[in-house]
Amino acid sequence: MKYRKFGRTNWNVSEIGYGMWGMAGWTGSDDRESMESLQLAVDRGCNFFDTAWGYGAGKSEGLLGNLVRANNGKKLYTATKIPPKNFKWPSKREFSLDDCFPPDHIEEYVEKCLANAGLSSFDLMQFHTWEDNWLEDDRWVKKMEDLKSQGMFSAIGISINRWEPWNGVKTVESGIVDAVQVIYNIFDQNPVDELFPACRENNVAVIARVPFDEGSLTGNLTKESEWPKGDWRNTYFVPENLFASVERADKLKPLVPEGMTMPEMALRFILNEPAVSTIIPGMRKPQHVKANLAVSDAGPLDPSLVKELKKHRWDRKPTGWSQ
Repeated sequence: MKYRKFGRTNWNVSEIGYGMWGMAGWTGSDDRESMESLQLAVDRGCNFFDTAWGYGAGKSEGLLGNLVRANNGKKLYTATKIPPKNFKWPSKREFSLDDCFPPDHIEEYVEKCLANAGLSSFDLMQFHTWEDNWLEDDRWVKKMEDLKSQGMFSAIGISINRWEPWNGVKTVESGIVDAVQVIYNIFDQNPVDELFPACRENNVAVIARVPFDEGSLTGNLTKESEWPKGDWRNTYFVPENLFASVERADKLKPLVPEGMTMPEMALRFILNEPAVSTIIPGMRKPQHVKANLAVSDAGPLDPSLVKELKKHRWDRKPTGWSQ
């Protein structure tokens, strides 16, 4: 496992981290298997784990707390997210700070996150939705600085809405936040336009999420793919999105080098971007952990392949189903 600097914090984090949404928000998750997978990741050098209150109303945070306690003596970097007060993802332009993150709500959920995990402090506390215009109201800044001074967390981050990497650039440039979490993958390359340059200039860490485009970049989806009732993917992969995603993924398959899988190619593409501090694929099974963490040792892709993959950029705008 290789490690990268996490922005101005100077943490050395594994370049393949661990996204924990699937352990609480998707069907088919099993707590015993989840803990086995998490521990395997630690044993193989992963030290960055990203969760949120919104992942099972704290269930995923509880699993992370168990992992930390089971590895006393090892430094595991813990990141979670405060849910918006209106519990609506993503945010919309008309949502005010009072709709989503008034000071009393921030404090209440920082305390709840800590209680769920059974931890005295998180390394990174993030806002689970974001609007750059909230910079105009400094109440959230004052509250976060107060809670940080109490030792509840060490760094502040924002999670940027799907397909809106521009909607965080001003916050990065403000110098207030230490990290941004954003969708970045073979399809969603638009963070390179404004966001990544701003992060480099301000020494802000980048957490690359959704590296497999919710599954389409694994190459395993078909136009007939279905999920159990209640699974979030049913509302995301509506026919309009599923068909287009499968068609675009199929066009990538001829580019996968011999001896490489499509998921490996997807992760290694992201590793070619130096602005990225860590990638957080979701991993619910040990075989996924083994495959994804091994990518770090393989390193970035050949520049000629990256050049070809850049041609598959897919600029999308949020819709009613994109969440």
